[in-house]
Amino acid sequence: MGRYFLYRMHPFSVAETLYHDIPDQKRIVHSPRKVKENDFDALWNHGGYPEPFLKRDKRFSRRWQSLRTEQLVREDIRDLTQIQQIDQLEVLVKFLTVRSAHQLIYSNLARDVRVSVDTVRRWIDVLNSLHLGFLIKPWFKNISRSLRKEPKWFLRDWAGIEDKGDKAETFVGCHLLKAVEGWNDLGFGKFQLAYLRDKEQREVDFVVVRDGRPWFLVEVKQQDESIGSTLKYYQGQTKAPFAFQVVIDADYVDADCFAKPRGPMVVPARTFLSQLL
Repeated sequence: MGRYFLYRMHPFSVAETLYHDIPDQKRIVHSPRKVKENDFDALWNHGGYPEPFLKRDKRFSRRWQSLRTEQLVREDIRDLTQIQQIDQLEVLVKFLTVRSAHQLIYSNLARDVRVSVDTVRRWIDVLNSLHLGFLIKPWFKNISRSLRKEPKWFLRDWAGIEDKGDKAETFVGCHLLKAVEGWNDLGFGKFQLAYLRDKEQREVDFVVVRDGRPWFLVEVKQQDESIGSTLKYYQGQTKAPFAFQVVIDADYVDADCFAKPRGPMVVPARTFLSQLL
């Protein structure tokens, strides 16, 4: 206990192409800064892993993505775990690669892969530990309710996702996870990344919780800049100081998203993500 501090590593992010330092305790977000268009395009098209991001070659990226998945299933899992049903696990991975940014129904996955629900849960835990993806839970004040609900699944490499809406949500989700885990590792507070969903199927893509209280909400859009009623509803319910509709295709605006608390606002991804880690 207390022998070392753990710092988690993540792929490159928008802010990391702009800043080589970290924010301080008083203000844990950066000031907005315009990202170079070729850097943003490289992150969007090739992902944040060093080799494809730096090479920026479509053929290389396709080969890299394919080989990464194959090696993870056929080598890493074989060598590091006791899982024997590699063929069935490979089927699960194929299902998960097309379900990024979607809620996971374990019983449906178990039926499709032809294994038990407990086996699917264990395999997904293994895939999380090997950084294929990550899970986020719905946020409730009542922790037990949150733990009973099905999580949402996100790939850590968004570059190969075909659906633009899923890709946009995964792209922002990976940036938010990096920020949340970074703030935790740096001792800036206790942060959590979750999503919001109720019985009426109203949903907000992300909520960042700071020291037990919702800090800001995020709804991700590819192009649509009209603020939906759900974002307004949940800001009123959670009393979060900030609520952002983050638009991927919007041009950079030189404005601080975290300048002062206010109602839901449309913000360009290029601006918002530049202020994270």
